[in-house]
Formats: sequence, structure tokens, C-alpha cells
Amino acid sequence: MDVKYTKLFINNEWHDSASGKKFPVINPSNGEKICDVAEGDKADVDRAVKAAKDAFKLGSVWRRMDASDRGKLLYKLADLLERDREYLAKLETYNNGKPLRETMNIDINASVKCLRYYAGWTDKITGQTVPIDGDFLCYTRHEPIGVVGQIIPWNFPVLMLAWKIAPALCCGNVVVVKPAEQTPLTALYVASLVKEAGFPPGVVNFIAGYGPTAGAAISEHMGVDKVAFTGSTEVGQLIMQAAGRSNLKNVTLELGGKSPVIVFDDCDIDAAVEVAHIALFANQGQCCTAGSRTFVQESIYDEFVKRSVARALKRKIGDPLKVENEQGPQIDQAQFDKIMELIESGKKEGAKLECGGSRHSDAGFFIQPTVFSGVEDGMRIAKEEIFGPVQQILKFKTVDEVIERANNTAYGLAAAVCTTNIDRANQVSYGIRAGTFWVNCYHVVSAAAPFGGFQMSGSGRELGSYGLHQYSEVKTIITKIPTKNS
Repeated sequence: MDVKYTKLFINNEWHDSASGKKFPVINPSNGEKICDVAEGDKADVDRAVKAAKDAFKLGSVWRRMDASDRGKLLYKLADLLERDREYLAKLETYNNGKPLRETMNIDINASVKCLRYYAGWTDKITGQTVPIDGDFLCYTRHEPIGVVGQIIPWNFPVLMLAWKIAPALCCGNVVVVKPAEQTPLTALYVASLVKEAGFPPGVVNFIAGYGPTAGAAISEHMGVDKVAFTGSTEVGQLIMQAAGRSNLKNVTLELGGKSPVIVFDDCDIDAAVEVAHIALFANQGQCCTAGSRTFVQESIYDEFVKRSVARALKRKIGDPLKVENEQGPQIDQAQFDKIMELIESGKKEGAKLECGGSRHSDAGFFIQPTVFSGVEDGMRIAKEEIFGPVQQILKFKTVDEVIERANNTAYGLAAAVCTTNIDRANQVSYGIRAGTFWVNCYHVVSAAAPFGGFQMSGSGRELGSYGLHQYSEVKTIITKIPTKNS
């Protein structure tokens, strides 16, 4: 496949890295190198931050631009993504390994919708007039934070890029983006569309590189006013530490999860099996919200396991460019090895391997759809984020019991319940500590609805109007006036 952009994008221009280094980008479907990409590090981050700060200066084209015109630029960028939808979808599949049916019909479409959603918000961000005591005029302004570092994960490269840049640009910020080193290709193509759309130089910059170098340089940079990160909880902790060591920059984190799917015995079993299947296996299990603890009420447990195994065995796995396939490879060798090690731990700790558990195909990083039954809360596969196609099915008796067990985790990103009893659904949804709760569905996400986690699943919210709060500072302005009338 023709890869068009492999350099760093700074100030609306393409650059080699300051060091001249490059790093390989691998196709996870066969383990072969796609191309080499310029490897940015601290020197390149410094250049990008300078370009962003210049674009953010008072009186700059970007700062003087009408809010509605910022919206026009975001609408234009959305139109360009939509125009190049087929190329972007294929490039995403080529680089990431997720099925083309998902990149084409879900990822790119959702990215376009996100950009358009925030394009519509640009001229609707308002402050308040506050009736304070005395002869004063008091009002608030919502002002952009400034230079925002945005670190993108590899599991949804284009979509998470849209989630990050859309609200940031909507509010008038400037950004330095670091795509994941595993999946930089679609981000760099989007960089070309940023320029084509007409964004002023320096407003959007892209630095491909590794986390410990480029990512750390962004997190520690004294010229970066905010960092937004999606990825592992461990790296999120490092970013918060870096923010504390540097300039106490604002931080938004969307991190890991060990989300419960709770299935009651009054449910439609076939529908619940499909909900739990999609909750876990979507995107090869590489979702922060993956429903990786399936709690099933004891009276239907055996039948649910039987049907879940049958559904997993029907899952079509193979070349992600073939539209009939539901499952592609894991992202890389390291992730493949981690998943296989956790599968082995499940077997050693006494869970029953119902199906899968092995490599699929001699080439690439494919893993068979895997289902464990007889899983206990203390097992590693019930506690650790696997990030792979491995379903754990646990048994429970009562509502109170399952709420307590579901909450017995350091995470709190998402949860779901399958039941026909609305009172039970409400009871469980109020009882579970999670940022998103689904009833009789899963992975339903909209640009209009806030998304984020409790506890070690992150801080702050993305999407919806709540997402705007993360990208602006509230300034209070108080003016002495001669007299005040109500």
C-alpha cells in the first residue's frame, strides 16, 4: 500500500527528525516492516512547542480568528476525512490490523462525526454574568488553555486523534500530537489534511516517536500547558508525575479498565451472549472499555457458557482487509506475548479453558478467540487488563453480591447489565462505580455523550459538552461601575 507521509509535521511543514533517526512501522498481520518513519525526540518536541506557542501569541491569526471560522476549519477537516475515507480506512487496517469492516464503517465515520460535533460548538461556548454585591460588573470568559500535548493510543489511532484535537481546537488551543509509535501512519496523513483544510501554521503539529523520549518530552515540557493522554494506567501515572515535576500542567487521562458485564437470569440469553461477546472481542479485545469480567447468575451459568463458546467458535478471524473477517491480529509481538502469558496463568490457576488459547496462523500476531469458565475473582485473568480476545465468565448469586464484586477493582471505566427488569437495571447502574454504564448493550459511544473513568481508569471527561471543560480556563473579570441597577 502506498504510504504518503513519514516525516514530522511542524508549523505546516514536513521535517526529518533533528537526530536524523527513523524507526520501523510493522504490519501486525504478517510481522513485516511497512516503512520507516522519522523518530522525533526532545529536540523535535521543542521545535513543535515553539511553533505552537508562536501560533498562540496574542494578535496571531489563530487568536484573532472568529470562533465561527474555527468551526469552518473543523468542518473542512471533517469533509476531507470523509473524502479520503477509503484510503484512511485501508491504511488504518494495514498499520493497526483491525478489520476493514470496522475502520471503514466505525472508526473513520465516528471521527468525522466527532469533528463535526465540535465544529458546531465553536461559537456556543459562553461565560456568565454574575450578580455580585456592590457596584461592579462581574462576568466570566472561557479562554483556551494554550499549548496542549496530546498523546494518542494505538488501538483507535484516527478516532482517538479526533477525540483529542476536535475539542482542543474548538476551544482555540494549539496542539502538539504524538501518535503511538506502533500506528503513526494515519495520523501523519491527517496532518496533511490539517494543512489542506487551512489551519494556520503551528496550530497543529505531529511528532512521531517513542513514549520514553517524545512522549516524556511533551509531558515534562515547561512550554506545554496541558497534556491529554489515552493509554495504560502505568503510563498515565508517569505523565502525572512528569506534570508535577515540571509546571503542574493540566492533565486529562483516559486509562485502563477491567469492566464488568452483569447478566441476570431474567435476560434474553441469546441477546446477552451477543452483548457480552461484543463487549470483550470487539477490536481484538484491545479496548479500554472491554467487558473483561462477565458475571452470570448461577441458574443460567452453564447454558450461558455453552452459548458463549459456540459464538466464539463462529468468530471469523484472518486477513483484516477481507471484509468477512471479524477479528484481525493483536498490535505487536509484545502484546501477543503478554496475552499468551495471561492465558497460561488462567490455566495454571484453575480456570477451565473452554476454547481457543493458542496462536492462530503462522504469520502475524493472531490469537484464537478464547473463553474461560470457572473463573474466580482472585485469578490474574479476573484482575489484570488483558487487552486481548480472552473472555472470563464468573458465577454469582445475588444482586448485592455482584455489585460488591464488580466494584472490587482499582478501575472504573465502564460496566453493563443484561436484564429485563428496569428496577434491577437502575439499582445496578447506580451501584457500580464506572464512568459509562450500558443497559442491554455495549460499546455504544457518541461524540455527544461524555466518556471517562472513575478511580485508576483516569481523570476528566472526553466528548460531549463536558469535554469542552477540559480545554478551557475560566477567567473572572470584575469592573468597577458608577452605579448598578437590577
